[in-house]
Amino acid sequence: MLILGLILLVIGLITGVAILWTIGVILVVIGAALWILGSVGRAVGGRRHYW
Repeated sequence: MLILGLILLVIGLITGVAILWTIGVILVVIGAALWILGSVGRAVGGRRHYW
């Protein structure tokens, strides 16, 4: 999710499409939150780790 968010963020910045940039930011934030929760040992979606 982090990688997809970063890709959309870059594409949105290069092309000037605001919706891609917004979706990219949202995906980066959600991906980072899931990564942090998974790394501290908290179960995310029934899993102990988040890939």
